[in-house]
Amino acid sequence: MGFGTVRIPVIQVITKLELGGAQQLALHIARTMNRERFVPHLVCGQGGLLDQEAREDGRVPVWWVPHMLREIRPQMDILALWEIRRAIRQILLASGQGGLAIVHTHSSKAGILGRWAARLEGVPLIIHTYHGFGFHDWQTPMVRLVFQGIEQLTSRITHGLVMVSQANLVKAERCGIRPQILSRVIHGGIEIEKFRAARQDARQKREELGLGEGDKIVSMVSCLKPQKAPVDFVSVAGKVASQIPQAKFLLVGDGELRPQVNMAVAQADLQGRFQHLGWRRDVASILGITDVLVLTSLWEGFPLTLLQAMAAGVPAVVTRVDGSPEAILDGVNGFVLEPRDVEGMAARVVQLLRDPELRRKMGEEGRKRVQEFDIDEMVRKQEKFYLELVEAILERKN
Repeated sequence: MGFGTVRIPVIQVITKLELGGAQQLALHIARTMNRERFVPHLVCGQGGLLDQEAREDGRVPVWWVPHMLREIRPQMDILALWEIRRAIRQILLASGQGGLAIVHTHSSKAGILGRWAARLEGVPLIIHTYHGFGFHDWQTPMVRLVFQGIEQLTSRITHGLVMVSQANLVKAERCGIRPQILSRVIHGGIEIEKFRAARQDARQKREELGLGEGDKIVSMVSCLKPQKAPVDFVSVAGKVASQIPQAKFLLVGDGELRPQVNMAVAQADLQGRFQHLGWRRDVASILGITDVLVLTSLWEGFPLTLLQAMAAGVPAVVTRVDGSPEAILDGVNGFVLEPRDVEGMAARVVQLLRDPELRRKMGEEGRKRVQEFDIDEMVRKQEKFYLELVEAILERKN
């Protein structure tokens, strides 16, 4: 039976449905892929902020993996591997396609467990998207070596790899992470028009957050985890606040470093000028009142928050890590500095807050550049990649 004669089950596997870029992209792929060619399924751990939305959506069947956790827990990981295998097996049996399917994994934990589960179930086409890597320069050499080795080994059972940035592709090749057939860069995308219209309710959002018309708003949108270095954002805020009396700061997101962030805010004496908003579903409206976006990441994939800021016409000050400079061009639609360069980032934020014409020009450049990062175009590229790999698998069999 040829692949082209059937609708192919595509099983997206992800660790947890949090409010992150990888999760939102995986959900969007599953919801909007071409139903004439593909039948989507979603396999994921529980406890994410998007769980209820996925349950109620109805467009994509969801298979829950109760024992899949972000942390490394060998006993739980073995149970999660078995649960993913069981979900894949049930999907294949229900599809009636005799094992014909694509398993497409996202995120580090699901990427390892999901690909080995697919291999053990004999799935003919296994794909993984790297939304950044689980190993990085900020780990101890031994930890990095172990994680890198696991990724190298697992890439050998993977038919196709998707990188969300050119920088990630270069790093994968340098580290010996190569699939059996093909690697492809497919940048993440956003709903551009949603963020273009972000400033429409700016006055109402300022009132809601207790911000005055004359306040200059500096925002960061990210999970509060070591990768994003959110305490560095607080340090930047402290330095900017000492030079710009009208500056106010918004931090959107939550995570394990919340206590450290709160302590840093108190130590910098930023109470009354710094709001930690937690996870929000109104990011577009918050960007609509933002004058400068900051992202202090130590490593990245391709952060969607930068695309969202670009669509909203907001210049960004970011770190020179992985895919970030592929969105923000230094001196064009923002500024790019080295990780941990708090002084340099603060200086660039101050420069932008003091120069409304520069903010406007950079914001307009961002609006122009973001056109190539449409989320539905990203799905079409993903579907094309699926079909290219299907053809390659067929050629192998022939």
